[in-house]
Amino acid sequence: MKRLGIAGVCLGICLAASSAAGELRVAATIPNLGMLAREIGGDAVTVTVMAPPDRDVHYLEARPSMMAALRRADIVVSVGAELEIGWLPAAIQGANNRRVQPGQPGYFEAGRKVDLLWDDKPADRALGDVHPDGNPHIYLDPGRMAEVGKALAERFASLRPDHAEEFRANAERVDARIAEETPVWRERAEGAPGVLAYHADSDYLLAFLNVQILGHMEPLPGIPPTASHLRELVRGFQDTEGVLWSMNFHPERAGEFLSRELGWPSFRLPSQVSMEADLEEFIEMIDEWVNTLE
Repeated sequence: MKRLGIAGVCLGICLAASSAAGELRVAATIPNLGMLAREIGGDAVTVTVMAPPDRDVHYLEARPSMMAALRRADIVVSVGAELEIGWLPAAIQGANNRRVQPGQPGYFEAGRKVDLLWDDKPADRALGDVHPDGNPHIYLDPGRMAEVGKALAERFASLRPDHAEEFRANAERVDARIAEETPVWRERAEGAPGVLAYHADSDYLLAFLNVQILGHMEPLPGIPPTASHLRELVRGFQDTEGVLWSMNFHPERAGEFLSRELGWPSFRLPSQVSMEADLEEFIEMIDEWVNTLE
């Protein structure tokens, strides 16, 4: 029995060492962060994305598949700022994996690595679905995604020191590729009319492009558009120019009504890349949004 106990301890140590030396197992909450983790980690990581690209992340529920991904993960990469508050804490609890608990090295919030819009707004639910830390929708902002990439490289490096230089080099490559496209995007968007968006999830991209945010079809964040609010928007923007933006999971009726009444073009595009996307697909997605402004 004593010899068996010693053998068991040795086996446990060997398995732990094998895990530490193996691929870093990443559970990303959304496809855009899965793409970023894949680009930064390269061959040293395996990435599982928990949320599909065509769903509103606010309103998901914890599912067994999420818990399974988190149970196996060495690190969870989330947006944070309470975007996934409705499902990620429950999924982490169900996974019963100490490595990905808040406060552990395996818990990463992208929103804590960049400055957030709306961080000065009061956390008052009477103002709609307001997030106390600020607007969480940073994943459509190429500049902030590059910043998050550098922070993620450092976190990966702390978990897999043997690959630290590889992670940092990959983050620099991502930053350089986005920096290469940034002046092109901004030049194409220059002089564009302002945008009236369905929700505040495109605010970061508009700020990145230096395009005016005219307002939102929702009367308050997370509150569906009302007839009175839409009529007020029509009165306020009559005889002006603009563009209507919504994500592919938003209801269509508000955009269709405003497009008909104002004569503005209305566009519905994805906010997320596909589940196995690379950086070039993300750049192509931003291109699609910029195309609507030209």
